Amino acid sequence: MRPEVVAEAIENQVDFIFSHHPLMFRPAKNLDLANPQNQMYADLLKHDIVVYSAHTNLDNAPGGMNDWLAQVISLRHTSGLVFRQNEPEYLLSIQVPSNDIDAVRLALAAYRRAGDSVSDASFQTSGISWFTPTDDQAGMNGVVGERTWADMVSLKLKVRQADLAETVALMKEVHPLANPSYEVVQLHNEGRSIWMGRVGELEKPMTIREFAESCKTAFDVKGLRLISHTPDKLVHRVAILGGSGGRFYPDVLKQQADVYVTGDISYHPAHDMLAAGLSVVDPGHHIESVCKPRLKHLFNQWRLENNWDIDITMSELNTDPFTFI
Repeated sequence: MRPEVVAEAIENQVDFIFSHHPLMFRPAKNLDLANPQNQMYADLLKHDIVVYSAHTNLDNAPGGMNDWLAQVISLRHTSGLVFRQNEPEYLLSIQVPSNDIDAVRLALAAYRRAGDSVSDASFQTSGISWFTPTDDQAGMNGVVGERTWADMVSLKLKVRQADLAETVALMKEVHPLANPSYEVVQLHNEGRSIWMGRVGELEKPMTIREFAESCKTAFDVKGLRLISHTPDKLVHRVAILGGSGGRFYPDVLKQQADVYVTGDISYHPAHDMLAAGLSVVDPGHHIESVCKPRLKHLFNQWRLENNWDIDITMSELNTDPFTFI
């Protein structure tokens, strides 16, 4: 978040800014408005602009920042670079009248988050439910007070922890019964692994020097830094991590990548990488601006799906502080 971006937002009468980099990297020690950062905070407050920053979570998200960066350089067969955590998964089991199973199943199948490998996976078994209706408004057939039965289906689906509450709420909304029977059980599998950065294969091998040139074109930068003792070595496998990824180079070595693409490499870590036999392409930190059009597309998709009455605009500013001469 930079003052010029806030000025652009004010000019465009924006109410809400979604940023990748956080609003405050360092705490404000005073309220002196001669400091441009402090003035920026004051401008945001004065114009009632909300700022939401998705930094490391967007870096880690499947279908997020590092997948977008990997797509820019056309990596194939990508996998995670730096392990972060395992997200628990749950089995949601729901009892549904057989006549309503398709409507419930399809509604839940439509609820899908980015990164799901299977969009509509579920399992169902059929059976008979015996019951005595006590309330003729309960949604079940039968006479109040008389024992009867109904064809029922047990629908089972795997749900991530982050999606569990919303999935259960949606199930209750679309279920034909006022008080549906359901069960939630935590699975004892490893869950979904969350990784930062990506490792993948090039479509065809090229030298490290050629790959660096291709990165300059792909990321539309005027210059970049190449750290390598072997610029004519062929590249097959590439690791990429947006932002300042120098400290993660041991993970790159473990993943047996031929070259590492990341930003903000400083002097001594560069020597350490060379000593370890690793080549690095540093196109800068600002390549993360690839997120802007992709976030706009994603937000417009959510706007249509959820009938949000909002206008979404993308900042047109280039806030890269560096100029190559």
